[in-house]
Amino acid sequence: MAEQVYFEDVAEGMELPAEVREPTTRQLVQYAGASGDFYEIHYDKDFAQSTGLSGVIIHGALKNAMLGSFVTRWAGPEGILRRLTCQYRGMDYPDEAITAKGLVSRVYQEGEQNLVDCTIWLENPEGQQTTPGTATVALPSRND
Repeated sequence: MAEQVYFEDVAEGMELPAEVREPTTRQLVQYAGASGDFYEIHYDKDFAQSTGLSGVIIHGALKNAMLGSFVTRWAGPEGILRRLTCQYRGMDYPDEAITAKGLVSRVYQEGEQNLVDCTIWLENPEGQQTTPGTATVALPSRND
């Protein structure tokens, strides 16, 4: 089980622990079945290449889900994901490592909630941010 992060332990500029993933074509096929997104560029190499791509690419929505799980794992079992956004600015490929990274950009209270805004992204092996985004999580307090 993930360790719990508490509101009092978070500061602006803090880095979230990076998380490396190595998605496979098999995972893309499984995701296609679960999501209903059967566009061939995600599992058929010949089709993907016929469209000008170098090979199959990872679903954008799957990359969004990867960012969501990255942030919720960091926030711990009592953390609550309140908002998640991302943009698709580059393609990622199966069998290549992609790294989820993030920084705390704001720590604040709103009403009874202890909120943390994060800037998050996926990076390809060349270090380019292919999927930048933001997240807001509510964290528990050590004083509750």
